[in-house]
Amino acid sequence: MGTTVGRSMDKIVASPAEAVADVVDGSSVAIAGFGLAHRFPSSLIMALADLGSKDLTVYCNGLGQPGHPTAHLLAENHQLGKLVASFSARPGVRESEAETQITAGQLEFEVVPQGTLVERMRAGGAGLAAIYTPTAVGTPLAEGKEVRYFDGKPYVLELAITTDFAFLRGYRGDRLGNIQMRGGSRNFNVSFAKAARVAIAEVEEIVEPGEIPPDLVDIPGAFVGRVVQSTYTMDTRSLPMRPNRAATSARSYNDKPALARNEIARRAALLLEDRTYVNLGAGLPNLITNHLGDREVVLHAENGILDYGSFAEEDDFDPDVHDAGGWFVTTRPGTSFFESVTSFEIARSGRLSAVVLGAYQVAANGDFANWATPEMAGGGIGGAMDLAVGAKRVIITMEHCDSSGRPKLVERCTYPITAVGVVDTVVTDLALLRRVGSTFRLEEVARGFGVDEVLALTGMHVEVPPQVRVMQDAFEST
Repeated sequence: MGTTVGRSMDKIVASPAEAVADVVDGSSVAIAGFGLAHRFPSSLIMALADLGSKDLTVYCNGLGQPGHPTAHLLAENHQLGKLVASFSARPGVRESEAETQITAGQLEFEVVPQGTLVERMRAGGAGLAAIYTPTAVGTPLAEGKEVRYFDGKPYVLELAITTDFAFLRGYRGDRLGNIQMRGGSRNFNVSFAKAARVAIAEVEEIVEPGEIPPDLVDIPGAFVGRVVQSTYTMDTRSLPMRPNRAATSARSYNDKPALARNEIARRAALLLEDRTYVNLGAGLPNLITNHLGDREVVLHAENGILDYGSFAEEDDFDPDVHDAGGWFVTTRPGTSFFESVTSFEIARSGRLSAVVLGAYQVAANGDFANWATPEMAGGGIGGAMDLAVGAKRVIITMEHCDSSGRPKLVERCTYPITAVGVVDTVVTDLALLRRVGSTFRLEEVARGFGVDEVLALTGMHVEVPPQVRVMQDAFEST
């Protein structure tokens, strides 16, 4: 039978302003939050903006939506000296103040893949000096770094990260510093807390020790220095989402409509096998979610959710249940939640049977590029590099040509490479191609288009078998 002892420890602070008061000029701060606006520690961010500390080094997934109390507020307030993040820019999002400062040389930017970021944080919190990762091998992000071979496979040396502070957002916290999260909101909070000298958690509710059941404590109090009541609540019904073209939109080639985005997703869905684990990238790949129905395809997302369902109805969603693209989704019997370190352990360890990603370019040798274009200030890697090196199959979904009419299937990528030689299958609005050996083979074309038409819009050599099927036949018969 246990004994009761006095508990004099108290990590509760009176206000966000008091919680951040010792964040001085030049401090390093890890700021949790996912996507454009999901569960940022907005009260702490606003308090730091009011404090006005300058030349901050901020570590985050991304700064979030401009014009909202996300980490981007600190960029708008010209408080950042260096940004270390997985996103500085996102397709379809207007140029931000942070991007303007990066372009002008006023803000130093280091882009880090999501899985590498959280693993470097985890290592720093564990007292380790560095890690070796297969992520980014052969890409610009590995340049100048040590590469070592283990069992014949190359790995990049990445240094551990520790920070002065971490800003977290939790569901409930107690005066001992124990923090409980909800749903998919664990994501970066756990690794960021471990890496920080002082982790500060704003929570929706402060409770007495013991009110959070021991098995629901997501961050033990040993990793948390301060707990404060949140003073700002984002209106979840008006959360800014990643812009996405309409699922019914379609491009035209030679004055003929190609497959709509929804049809590309529908064709790609048929490539996924039942009883497998699959990750769907942001944008077009997300649309596959709604074409799986009751099939036994277990969906995985980088923010820490496994076995989720279709998009949630607009008026019926849980703000803490969303995919990595930021879209609210439903749960299914068997859904589980975890933090991002665990999520990328699933990704890199070969447990994903397939990952479906978008791309700016796919090369004849299976390289692909999807995180930066010459017009971007920095770029947005997200989890793509980690996903691509760990999955058994990499499927790319994209339009056949870009908005300027240039082929996206090319002999060699001219944009920064995401991963080397990993693409197995490409589904575009004109064709389905599979890589056989060192060459892509054209297996299907969109109805109304001839093989020669598709080849004329393709910038790489492609093998053509005797029989080329029609793409729509595959899903119209199901």
